[in-house]
Amino acid sequence: MMQASAHQLVYRLWKALEDENFSSTAVQYHMQLLLEAAQVGNVEFLVILIRSYPDLIWQVDNGYGTLFHVAIKHRQEHVFNLIYEIGVLKGNLACVCTKKGNNMLHLAGELPSLDRLNIVSGAALQMQRELLWFQEIEKIVPKSYVNMKNTKGKTPRDIFVKTHEELQKNGEKWMKGTSNSCMLVAALIATVVFPAAFTVPGGNNQETDIPIFLESNWFTVFFISDAVTMLFSSSSILVFLSILTSRYTEKDFLISLPRRLALGLATLLISIIGMLIAFTAACFLVLKSKTSVPIRIIVGAPAVPISLFVILHYGLWLDIFRSAFCSKRFLFRSQNRLFKQAS
Repeated sequence: MMQASAHQLVYRLWKALEDENFSSTAVQYHMQLLLEAAQVGNVEFLVILIRSYPDLIWQVDNGYGTLFHVAIKHRQEHVFNLIYEIGVLKGNLACVCTKKGNNMLHLAGELPSLDRLNIVSGAALQMQRELLWFQEIEKIVPKSYVNMKNTKGKTPRDIFVKTHEELQKNGEKWMKGTSNSCMLVAALIATVVFPAAFTVPGGNNQETDIPIFLESNWFTVFFISDAVTMLFSSSSILVFLSILTSRYTEKDFLISLPRRLALGLATLLISIIGMLIAFTAACFLVLKSKTSVPIRIIVGAPAVPISLFVILHYGLWLDIFRSAFCSKRFLFRSQNRLFKQAS
């Protein structure tokens, strides 16, 4: 309700300003306010103003450029996405340069502030996000601007490589550390479940050498979950091993490494769940004659570590899977807000 009230307040104040001999010169006096709104990502504020006065899109500040230049510099994707709603005219905005000779691609090559960089977890995912920004702006600016030099004689690629060198190294270090830790867990799981397939609960019949609980449904659950755990833990080890042996080029950070990490974590989670299901099935087989409350609690205990694993790693999982499979769709897309009729 406070957000809706704030929007109504901005709308009415802007209308009152228009009634007081509003002209293009008035816009220039409020340019700093608009730039600050773009810097912090207050897209709702900008939408209200641009709907009332569309010429705000074309206003240029000598030091900062347009609103979209500020959005790129501070990685405010919600503000930048407004550029997709003005059609082919966005090419004119892409030709604007700041007083230092920086075009949009130069700004995309610079490293943003830490608060904008840390909106995703892990240096590797941050590097991927920066690459996505640079590639997207590269599609918008004229081709001659890709290798254009600013007043310091730097091209956008020169700036990107220089400013992101440390981030790329940290991304490689973070990816290897995460892979090593997860691969260790997967190896421990594989070590546990492999002998469990041959030392089944209840043992074997001494005369026939057939498992005693072979006909039990819980024995089937135990054996299948044990086999699934072995399969997925082994797969997880191989996936994380492929991450450790990667070349760690820019292209690897863009698609390959995030998807490998997502696949490795998914197979690791499945192997953990399978191991706990196998434990539960073994408890039912051995203690099926026991119906006391403590036994039931022990049998249901595996739900606790599964829940903890999901809850404690929810944020990291969300960042990894979104970066691996739908990061570009989440970052750059038209939201049809600018010229949509206000409710």
